[in-house]
Amino acid sequence: MSDTGSISRFSRVSGDYFHWGSLWLLLATLAAGLFFWEGIAELLAAWKMPEYSHGPLIPVLSALLFLRQLKTVPVNDGPVHDRWPGVILLIVAVLLGAAGKMIDIPDIVAYALILWVGAVLLISFGWKTGKHFWPPVVHLVYMLPLPGAIYYGLSTYLQGISSELGVYFLQLMRVPVYLEGNIIDLGVFKLQVAEACSGLRYLFPILSFSYIFAVLYQGPILHKALLLISAAPITVFMNSVRIAIAGWIVNNYGMEHVEGFSHFFQGWVIFISCVLILFVFAWLLVKLRRDRIGLIQALDLETEGLGTQAKRIGLVRPSVALIFAAVLVGGLAAGWQALPKREAAVVERDPLVLFPPKVGDWAATAHGALDPAIENALNADDYLSATLAQAGMAQNVELFIAWYRDQSTGGVHSPEVCLPGAGWEIAKLEQIEVAANGRPDAPFSLNRAIIQKGVSRMLVYYWYEQQGERTASMYAAKMHLMMGKLRDGRDDSAIVRLITPIGEDESAQDAEARLQDSMQALLDKLPRFVPGA
Repeated sequence: MSDTGSISRFSRVSGDYFHWGSLWLLLATLAAGLFFWEGIAELLAAWKMPEYSHGPLIPVLSALLFLRQLKTVPVNDGPVHDRWPGVILLIVAVLLGAAGKMIDIPDIVAYALILWVGAVLLISFGWKTGKHFWPPVVHLVYMLPLPGAIYYGLSTYLQGISSELGVYFLQLMRVPVYLEGNIIDLGVFKLQVAEACSGLRYLFPILSFSYIFAVLYQGPILHKALLLISAAPITVFMNSVRIAIAGWIVNNYGMEHVEGFSHFFQGWVIFISCVLILFVFAWLLVKLRRDRIGLIQALDLETEGLGTQAKRIGLVRPSVALIFAAVLVGGLAAGWQALPKREAAVVERDPLVLFPPKVGDWAATAHGALDPAIENALNADDYLSATLAQAGMAQNVELFIAWYRDQSTGGVHSPEVCLPGAGWEIAKLEQIEVAANGRPDAPFSLNRAIIQKGVSRMLVYYWYEQQGERTASMYAAKMHLMMGKLRDGRDDSAIVRLITPIGEDESAQDAEARLQDSMQALLDKLPRFVPGA
């Protein structure tokens, strides 16, 4: 429909509905901002990370995609009778957001916010028209941070691919090289494929770019799908090229020359290179088409008239469904703020300062207080950092326990986040089942990780203690927390971590046996300081 026609229809029908419809839409949006605030705050925090620094652009690009699609929809000045799917989706979004607020997982609240956006579009335009606006709504997913477990699992996987491809390219350049884990051994020098080099820093913005590229591409669905999924292999390929060039520089000129190259090449050079490869791939797809059009013709880059389409928001009618959306979410937001702060249930336990000096055959030596900055970030009500040593054993085990009385004022910090922040990279992460105190009828899951910094490696066990439930999953722990709140008002939780070095002259199995023995000895003492149900 032409822009002139849009303006004419807009002028004719806006008089009766512009103010009230816009008012209720504004009220619904403000109410959603209050209700979903935990998710919005999580997004703002995540966007400060290099991997998600593109996040603020995503809502803007989604809005532009929406306005582009709105140009293809005629102005409807008649009644809308199919708003009920939007109301159903709104209720689902509110329930999901409330669940995320209850169990203190702001990521879930952020996911619910995207559902709310889809619900408001369906309510405003009705199902028949609103269902066509799913591309800009789905694009909002790219502004969300990945859950920590998925992020570091994907990061570790991409590290492995980048390392193997980088070594392959070095071998093509006739550079003698050996790969061990994600350490590239060049003989005299060893080059580590750090977590930041996994490609994720470029993958997320490239994924968003390829999504928009696929939406704008005017061609077969297969071509759109190929453009969409090509972002991941393109990004990993370019990261592997960067690793190979860095290895070649180290091999020929020494380690001191690679740092400047890495800083130069890991920024816009990789991003722009990935975008150019994506354009070349799209050009090849266009060449395979029978209509013989050019790449520019295959991309719908028309941007004229977006301002006119933005004015059509004023045509939104003050329907019962829209008023319901504003009142429901606004009432819940106000009610949630008005809820009195519940005092956490009193939990009988011994403070960790009384942790015994002997744990089975292991001598426990407690350390002093943590660095104030670390202690402030940890925000635990009680914690213990100690060394477990056994006579005749060369390597020790480091024990750390953090206990939280009320997670409304703090939260369990996953080692998947804090270990990389301390410079350690997660080379391998998996969940395993272990038997408590040799009882195969009472197994529990824990996280087993191999971490490294340079050529130093350590084996890590950690799990969550959730009122008698031990689990490797932070999300399962949150569910247990919610059940504890509902059952008896308890809000306490803990995390237990054991770390031991993997010596140069020992295998991972030797370190595993050491952790298993210290863990079983610890489990006998733990309920005294971290009580169960």
